[in-house]
Amino acid sequence: MENPSTDDLRGELAALEAKAAQLSAMRNQLHNRIDLGFATATTRDREREVSDERKELFVQIDALKEDLRLRESAA
Repeated sequence: MENPSTDDLRGELAALEAKAAQLSAMRNQLHNRIDLGFATATTRDREREVSDERKELFVQIDALKEDLRLRESAA
């Protein structure tokens, strides 16, 4: 999308926030497995991957929120 509308950006933001919530839940489950001693190297690797993906999503979410703030203040 070259010039998305504010509504499109809000929809994208909602989708990113939902995905971030899913990743947070997955990260918590993996982290609990590690804390309880049921971790394998694969579990630890997956927890790191999920954490990294979650961090990247939050960067995108913050950028999108800032874009929305700028558009709304300009209107």
